[in-house]
Amino acid sequence: MAYTYLITGATSDVGAALIRHLLTEAPGEDRTILAQGCGDLARLDALVQQFPGRIVTFDADLSSPEAVDALCARFGKDLPCPTHFVHLPALPVVNAKFKAFDEARFQKDWEIQVHSAVKLCKAVLPAMRKAKFGRVLFIQTSYTIGCPPKNTAAYVMNKSAIGGLVKSLAVEYARFGITVNCVAPSMMETHFLKDTPDLIVQAAAADNPMGRNATPEDVAPAMAFLLSEEARFITGVTLPVTGGSAIV
Repeated sequence: MAYTYLITGATSDVGAALIRHLLTEAPGEDRTILAQGCGDLARLDALVQQFPGRIVTFDADLSSPEAVDALCARFGKDLPCPTHFVHLPALPVVNAKFKAFDEARFQKDWEIQVHSAVKLCKAVLPAMRKAKFGRVLFIQTSYTIGCPPKNTAAYVMNKSAIGGLVKSLAVEYARFGITVNCVAPSMMETHFLKDTPDLIVQAAAADNPMGRNATPEDVAPAMAFLLSEEARFITGVTLPVTGGSAIV
């Protein structure tokens, strides 16, 4: 069977690690990656060269509902309908007290993380339902497991909304062979942390039972498993990838 993976936020460090994992773990399978970025597609140049003809890149501003609608209209036309959908995008975490809550930034992140996810799911799920097969995967955060750290209200709110969407879709679409899941990594040392003070990053590593923060290479295999045929009876779950720092 030919598989088409739509990966939004593909230009992130996690997105690149997942693409590399998917295209190397099963070299004999027919896998095509639809990789979305926003003004940063050059970050995928090395992967495109490494896997010629297997990665289709495109630019779309997920903070714009109109741009998301335009993207959704392309599926089944100049872009194939995805069999797998992985939604990764988010604005970087900004640690700020609630009295300094930035409503405009929160709304932009809502559009990127949540509203675009709703629109894209509405676009890709009908074809998956007709095919009686599909995989949908989101990325949450260990901040939604147990007690979140202080000063992360905007980020935790958006990620919690993703968790609610996952559970609702999982129940509704399970009988059509479609699974909907999340991974919830602990702090990952990626470009995503560019606005996070080094002291916070170092403290998270010191507090982790494994003595370090997560990497994209820690998370990509867990994501690939939830996207696989072997995970066909797993749906509606949030899988912690935390080194033991958050345990369900």
